[in-house]
Amino acid sequence: MPELPEVETVRRGLLPVLQGAVVESVEARRADLRWPLPDRFTERLAGRRIEAVGRRAKYLLADLCGGEVLILHLGMSGSIRIENVPPRGRMPAFHYPRAPAGPHDHVVLHLAGGATVTFNDPRRFGAILMVPYDRLDTHPLLRGLGPEPLGNGFNAEYLARACARKRAPLKAALLDQKVVAGLGNIYVSEALHRAGLSPRRAAHTIATKEGLPTVRAERLVTAIRDVLRAAIQAGGSSLRDHRQVNGELGYFQHAFRVYDREGAPCPTLHCKGHIERMVQGARSTFFCATCQR
Repeated sequence: MPELPEVETVRRGLLPVLQGAVVESVEARRADLRWPLPDRFTERLAGRRIEAVGRRAKYLLADLCGGEVLILHLGMSGSIRIENVPPRGRMPAFHYPRAPAGPHDHVVLHLAGGATVTFNDPRRFGAILMVPYDRLDTHPLLRGLGPEPLGNGFNAEYLARACARKRAPLKAALLDQKVVAGLGNIYVSEALHRAGLSPRRAAHTIATKEGLPTVRAERLVTAIRDVLRAAIQAGGSSLRDHRQVNGELGYFQHAFRVYDREGAPCPTLHCKGHIERMVQGARSTFFCATCQR
């Protein structure tokens, strides 16, 4: 499942093409993805200007003129392809065609000026929804989400308060989207290793009895921010299906310290341990028992 860096990479690739563009027409080649497409989807979207392209957690958001927001989730195998962008001065490389049309191209937006934006999803776990802008924060998919880990609302004080009464393992607490939005298995494992904290550690131990942050909370927030920024700069991680909008793979998987590196020497300076794997909550956890305490 794409995590925050993969979705943010896609958002940044879409931004120069979609923001300010008018949707001339829409092709919906099937009636549903994970859920049915919105009622009168093609009619409602055609003719609308896309005012902004944003992201909340693992969801892409396109603000439409007229007060609605298009929500898109990539699911397990979804990707977006941009083609036919007319020359308009200096254009980023990701505007070039990626691949020919295929049987899993389910939704195509035709923009004024000739560009097309295609949503491809072989497994059809993705989703496209349209909701009123003033109801976005209360939508079932978005309400209750924690703060963005790269935003001002995420800091050691917040994380300590959020974890102060949690007896669950620290990794499980960080995967809870109500605690922090957008984190997933890969980047939680990587951040915990950078912070030197065991994924088995009880979450409440990063806070004092009064709910104030300890040095562990400070280290963890810094590690989360650092690993996410590095992953975004690398275009995300491509393990199976993730592609940037130009079809290129992400490269952060080559910088993994622990994820999917079972048996490898720990990369922490002076650590003589090796990366181990265990299962937590039906997901693989990779860590070093020597330097992560």
